[in-house]
Amino acid sequence: MPLRETLSGAWDHIQGFLFPMLREEVGPLTGKHRQLVTVLEVARIEVFVRTWAGLPGRPLSDRHALARAFIAKAVLGLPTTSALIERLAVDSTSRRLCGWERRSQVPSESTFSRAFAEFAETELPARAHEALIKATHADRLVGHISRDSTAVEAREKPVKAEQPPAPRRRRGRPRKGEVGPNKAPRRLERQMGQTLPEMLTDLPTHCTVGTKRNAKGHTESWIGYKLHIDTADGDIPVTCLLTSASLHDSQAAMPLATITAARVFNLYDLMDSAYDAPEIKQKSRSLGHVPIIDRNPRRGGKAAAEAETQAKRRAGYRLAEDIRYHERSAAERVNGSLKDNFGGKYVRVRGAAKVFCHLMFGVLALTVDQLMRLLT
Repeated sequence: MPLRETLSGAWDHIQGFLFPMLREEVGPLTGKHRQLVTVLEVARIEVFVRTWAGLPGRPLSDRHALARAFIAKAVLGLPTTSALIERLAVDSTSRRLCGWERRSQVPSESTFSRAFAEFAETELPARAHEALIKATHADRLVGHISRDSTAVEAREKPVKAEQPPAPRRRRGRPRKGEVGPNKAPRRLERQMGQTLPEMLTDLPTHCTVGTKRNAKGHTESWIGYKLHIDTADGDIPVTCLLTSASLHDSQAAMPLATITAARVFNLYDLMDSAYDAPEIKQKSRSLGHVPIIDRNPRRGGKAAAEAETQAKRRAGYRLAEDIRYHERSAAERVNGSLKDNFGGKYVRVRGAAKVFCHLMFGVLALTVDQLMRLLT
């Protein structure tokens, strides 16, 4: 079924049945309540929750309600779990939407913490997001995939990278017939012959110090991680990977492209100059895509590149690739929306698995929100 028909059917059900029924049951719905209802109905995250099935021991608290509560935390933009519990205590509508009728039924913060650890271990929001993308994009042709990363600040101690000792060699030019030490292949070179699990295993995910240059040319640093996102037309996040903050953006390009190719069919891959590498272009073409990557002037070629850009602008000369490249702003909008509206800037957990789980609850809510915007 085409994407628009699928979403239209879901929206007709939500607007024609759920909203009127909920208004009779719980009273008036605010804009945030309606947004939460829409995300919960479309994401259906409880389908992916592993529940207690008669195993020995005490039954676990209702994981369905807890999973919906973490989505509510992302939609409502609450910074901490304690703030979520306080909100559920006074907001009966949100509490009942999650699945608890009375305040006394809302679990303690420790129960929320244990459930979150389970969700992180099983990658619950990531699996729900993958299923949502595959269900809504099965028959959709995506024009552009915009690839970019965003800094994720964490409250934990960075891991110091241990550099292996360099082999000692005699100074000067090697003698005739003398063979120098072989250089280890770069990560991009290794990835060309690796499978997807091997590429993902090779990516570091521990907390480190990241550095980047902002739009004004100033260097900024942060402690934490990087979230790499592939964004489809319509500002829809398709694939996400979490890595160490110190990892260069280009190192995650090929794993991202491989995962995205299994979820959607797209025509163009849009990337900034950080991804300007022959291996990445070759990978994009091997997947049947057209790579459009901003050129990275190396070895003092920045002035010449800027002069060429200015000359083209004065002459009104624009290539079709340059026009398409402007669609890459979708990646910036998704990064900003995740942080500003869906809890991406409130990382209060430690460890890559939990940080990724927290971010993916926000990405899942953001994805549903953007999918429903396609109807307007």
